[in-house]
Amino acid sequence: MTETVLAVQGRDPLAESRGLVLGFIGVAVFSLTLPVTRLAMTDSDPVVFGLGRSLVAGVVAAAILLATRQRRPRGSEWRALALVAAGVIFGFPLLSAWGMQRVPAAHGGVVLGILPLVTAMAGAVILRERPSLGFWLMSLLGGGAVVAFSLLRGGGDLSLGHLALLGSVACAAVGYAEGARLSRSLGGWQVICWALVIAFPLLLVPVVPAVLLHGLPGSPESWAAFFYVALFSQLFGFFAWYRGLALGGVARVSQVQLLQTFLTIAASALLLGEAIDGLTLGFAVFVVASVALGRRMPVGRAT
Repeated sequence: MTETVLAVQGRDPLAESRGLVLGFIGVAVFSLTLPVTRLAMTDSDPVVFGLGRSLVAGVVAAAILLATRQRRPRGSEWRALALVAAGVIFGFPLLSAWGMQRVPAAHGGVVLGILPLVTAMAGAVILRERPSLGFWLMSLLGGGAVVAFSLLRGGGDLSLGHLALLGSVACAAVGYAEGARLSRSLGGWQVICWALVIAFPLLLVPVVPAVLLHGLPGSPESWAAFFYVALFSQLFGFFAWYRGLALGGVARVSQVQLLQTFLTIAASALLLGEAIDGLTLGFAVFVVASVALGRRMPVGRAT
């Protein structure tokens, strides 16, 4: 009979610390994604920008896999890679690019404050992690604040832009948790590389017609933003992120994303000149504080 044993503090404190450091590196890379996407959306199509970036990343990923002679995925690993691709290569980039056409990047940074909660939920289902009641209460408090912020900014209703961003959060969370599980057998950076490779032919279907219809990004700034999200947001940032999630646990390391809200808001002000009003900053502080309290709550991990 197989018995599931839960380790409340994690199996390896050193591995958890390394996971948190790697998670922070990934979050620092991801925090620029929304501001640079907003910058490019002035003369770019969401499909061209949101999915086309993965084509560029896929070419680089394939070259890395060939150069390092990585083994091919086996059996169920292909199905897991398909789920990762659906979440972080198709769902999140497309929905976030579409949403960034309709809301300021700073608002997007606050909406993405719910991502640690949703990622922890995905980790509980996919990796059988068991966060404590206190953890869930604090995370739900922060999630409720994000929904309230979206309602206020939408004039009492969730705007289409905010809904798109919330959908991108769900896609990212599933892709993160499944990628963390798969990285234990396949390797952290190998997961995102293989996911990009298998998604490549499917990406051609929507991207090629969109390029023919809308053209490529026009300005030098848009091209710079495109290559940033292609090489860093869609590829190299995941090298650190997936490895960190696998080492430290999805529920625990995902809470590092609380810093992403502040980093994104700061980048929005620096890169886009967006004014950060008191309401936006206040909600950001509240969300970060609630998730920070949840960080102190115990999380059981299946062993």
